[in-house]
Amino acid sequence: MAEAKKLTVLQLLPALESGGVERGTLEIAQALVEHGHRALVMSAGGRQVAPLVASGAEHFAWPIGKKSLKTLFLVGKLRTFLQEQQVDIIHARSRVPAWIAYLAWRGMNPATRPRFVTTVHGLYGVNRYSGIMTKGEQVIAVSDTVRDYILREYPYTLPERIQVIYRGVEGTEYPHGWKPDAAWQLAFFAQFPQASGKQLVTLPGRITRLKGHEDFIELIARLKRRGLAVHGLIVGGASTSKLRYLQKLRYRVRSMGLESDISFTGQRDDLKNILAMSNLVLSLSTQPESFGRTTLEALRLGVPTAGYDHGGVGEILRTIYPEGLLTLGDIDAATKRITALLQQPSPVPDDDFYPLRNMLSQTLGLYEQLARTPRR
Repeated sequence: MAEAKKLTVLQLLPALESGGVERGTLEIAQALVEHGHRALVMSAGGRQVAPLVASGAEHFAWPIGKKSLKTLFLVGKLRTFLQEQQVDIIHARSRVPAWIAYLAWRGMNPATRPRFVTTVHGLYGVNRYSGIMTKGEQVIAVSDTVRDYILREYPYTLPERIQVIYRGVEGTEYPHGWKPDAAWQLAFFAQFPQASGKQLVTLPGRITRLKGHEDFIELIARLKRRGLAVHGLIVGGASTSKLRYLQKLRYRVRSMGLESDISFTGQRDDLKNILAMSNLVLSLSTQPESFGRTTLEALRLGVPTAGYDHGGVGEILRTIYPEGLLTLGDIDAATKRITALLQQPSPVPDDDFYPLRNMLSQTLGLYEQLARTPRR
């Protein structure tokens, strides 16, 4: 049997700073290199470029995700790049890069051009601009929630072109029961002394109205009134456009007399440590998440986790920890459930849920299958 063809795969995304899309891009690039393929990534750059290149992948610094009409001038340049680099698979992970890639790809010879893959990472607003993410010859949905969204909002998308590939977590990086070392704990509680000796209830996520921060503040107030010794941690940064909302949240905390009960940590690079130290992690997004990676990470660490029962978070909790399912917007019921989880927590199963290796093998398998499939 002939050896499988070694592929050149180009992934496109706006930047390589931080986030789930960026992390997945690095993981796929590393897996491609380990399997003898050539991994190319195109973005505006960022702090994840160094580990990407260290893995053996190649990075090309283009402003491919910039929301400007000038970005359209990259279409011809990208078409030339695809030909010169002999790219076999284009994988677009964000909307502006997907448009540039699609326009370049569409202008190439259908008999010889690369195969085109997109991943729908989010539940975008429904419009022609977002619809580009459904134009791949193969469309990856990161959860059943996303697959249902595509079929409902973009009904022209053929179901057979959609493949659900869940995001994954490496079990050795998030071992069940792991805790950060004593030195880290000492430094953390020196920075947030009011959290010391309390049960830690953590809401991870960037500062935005969609993440449920106001529900979180109300829940901490109610838990305190019930006599529970809890401290709330709001872990996430605020972009420049969200600073006014952050100020509103801080004012709400002050006006409710909760300054000693809730800490804003800002953006942290040690989220794993904070999750592991928590007694309970919450996901209170008012709009459904496409997946819910932080929820999965907390559960893989063995930390009880609760979240509103919708979207990808609901999928994960139903699979791993149904005790943590909360009815969307029902603060009374959520308070009762969270109180029970803090007073008598149900143990989180120690199992290899949503393993990273599945995501990697399924994605590489999709690339290889598509490269072998006759063109329409």
